[in-house]
Amino acid sequence: MISSLRVATTGMQAQQSNIDVLSNNLANLNTTGFKRQLPTFIDLAYRDVVTPGAESSATGNLYPTGKQIGLGVQLASVYEIMEQGDMVQTESPFDIGIQGAGFFRVQMPDGSVGHTRDGSFQVNETGQLVTKEGYPVEPNITVPIDAESFSIADNGVVTILVNDVTTNLGQITVDTFVNPAGLRNVGGNYYKETEASGAPITVNPTEDGAGGLLQGFLEGSNVNPINAVTDLITAQRTYEMNSKVISTTDEMMAALSQI
Repeated sequence: MISSLRVATTGMQAQQSNIDVLSNNLANLNTTGFKRQLPTFIDLAYRDVVTPGAESSATGNLYPTGKQIGLGVQLASVYEIMEQGDMVQTESPFDIGIQGAGFFRVQMPDGSVGHTRDGSFQVNETGQLVTKEGYPVEPNITVPIDAESFSIADNGVVTILVNDVTTNLGQITVDTFVNPAGLRNVGGNYYKETEASGAPITVNPTEDGAGGLLQGFLEGSNVNPINAVTDLITAQRTYEMNSKVISTTDEMMAALSQI
C-alpha cells in the first residue's frame, strides 16, 4: 500500500504541471501570436514481481504476461503547438500577420536575434520599423517622413508613395525552422533558436514553404477556450482522483494497524 501512496503522489504532481500549462494557455487567450502548449506524460519504471516469460513450473511452463506493477507518471515534455491562429484586422498599416510558416527576425537589446509571430510593429523617431518595445525589425525598413502611403505585399516587398511616385523601400523576410517546436520561448512573444530547432532559414514570404504577409492584420492566439476549459476540468478531476487514492490508502493502513 506504500507503493500506492507514491504512485498517487506522482499523479498529483503530474496533474499540477498539467494545470500550470493549461492555465498559462488560458491566460494568453488574447496574446498576439501566442502558441498553445501541450503537456505530455510518460509512465515511470515498473516493479517486476514476475517477469513476463519467466518459468512458472519445473516442467518449463512460462508466465504469458508476468506481474508488473507501475510506479507512477511524470511530465515528459511541454510541446509548443505551432498551428495558425485566427487573423484579426486592425487599423494600423504597420501591423503584419504571417499566414503560414515563418517568424519575424528582431534584434534584441543584448545584440542577439529574437524571433516572433507578433507583427504589431510601429516606427520609431527615425522612421525605422520596430516592435512595440522599440526593438529593430530585420532587415531594416525605414519609412521617410514624406511618405504618403505605406504598403506591404504578401511576398514582403515594401513600397511607399511619395509625390504620387511609387518607390520600393525594401524587402521584409521571415525565418523558418526545421523544428519550430524546438525554439526556446523567452517571454514577451519572443523565441530564440536552439540546437533542437535548427538554424534559421531566411527566405522571402510565400517562398520555400514560408507563409505570406497580410498587412493590417495580426495573428491571434491559437488557444481554443472551450477545449482549454474542458482540459482544465479533466486535469482537476484527475488530480482529485489521485488525492482520493491517497485518502483511501491511508484509511486502509489505519484499518490494518487496528487488526
